[in-house]
Amino acid sequence: MGTVVVGLIVLGCAAFAVRSIVKDKKKGKASCSGDCGRCKGCH
Repeated sequence: MGTVVVGLIVLGCAAFAVRSIVKDKKKGKASCSGDCGRCKGCH
């Protein structure tokens, strides 16, 4: 039973994180600005 509860908590956290990323991307707050000259972590 404890495994199911912990699994649901982890699943909820993952869903919240994905939702937050999608909302930020729609608002234009993506982590990558598209300017590879100033990007330090893409490639």
